[in-house]
Amino acid sequence: MDGGASYNPRTVEEVFRDFKGRRDAMIKALTVDVEEFYNQCDPEKENLCLYGYPSEQWEVNLPAEEVPPELPEPALGINFARDGMQEKDWLSLVAVHSDAWLLSVAFYFGARFGFDKADRKRLFNMINDLPTIFEVVAGVAKKQTKEKSSVSNHSSNKSKSNSKRGSESQPKYPKAAMAKEEGEDGMEEDDDEEHRETLCGACGENYAADEFWICCDICEKWFHGKCVKITPARAEHIKQYKCPSCSNKRVRP
Repeated sequence: MDGGASYNPRTVEEVFRDFKGRRDAMIKALTVDVEEFYNQCDPEKENLCLYGYPSEQWEVNLPAEEVPPELPEPALGINFARDGMQEKDWLSLVAVHSDAWLLSVAFYFGARFGFDKADRKRLFNMINDLPTIFEVVAGVAKKQTKEKSSVSNHSSNKSKSNSKRGSESQPKYPKAAMAKEEGEDGMEEDDDEEHRETLCGACGENYAADEFWICCDICEKWFHGKCVKITPARAEHIKQYKCPSCSNKRVRP
């Protein structure tokens, strides 16, 4: 097993490269090599795990015998659920557990080699800039990587450019108007794709272009206006919108 026992990344950049190599390997197993991966996960065999290695190679194998292991172990027994679920659901489940394992390995290295708060935050931000394995396997992240630079450049303005303001020194626009204006620069389709994946912080439903939405200036979560009882007319007079959760948290005697 290639498990990385002799490979100990010690800097944020080295841990991120380790994370990315393992991630690419597991994505390959769950997408490009999915037939081979499926066949190796025989439910008649013992508890099996999906390993990803920094070399971008993947392996289905038994867990390490030593306790505690050199590195955190992936989800155990992924093969047992293979024939009891639809293939896409099973692959998505393995993807979610793989994401959790990758984070545990990365922060294991961070703890082992004494990363401080700033290093841990920087490592997480680097990791968070990549789509998760689940997002890739489920098809959520088809354009995410391509749009990453434009989204990061506009994220500050876009998160604030909601439906609630119309006439301030830095005016904020309704989503529909924002998308129309950006369409002149070829951004309309990208903007729609980004917001289509947004979920309401209250009801959990998806964004729809014909619905009024508002963004909390504190937690930056989006909400249906109807879910938080805010109308477009009322939103125009709100200088800083706080969602019900943030309003409750910040009420202090």
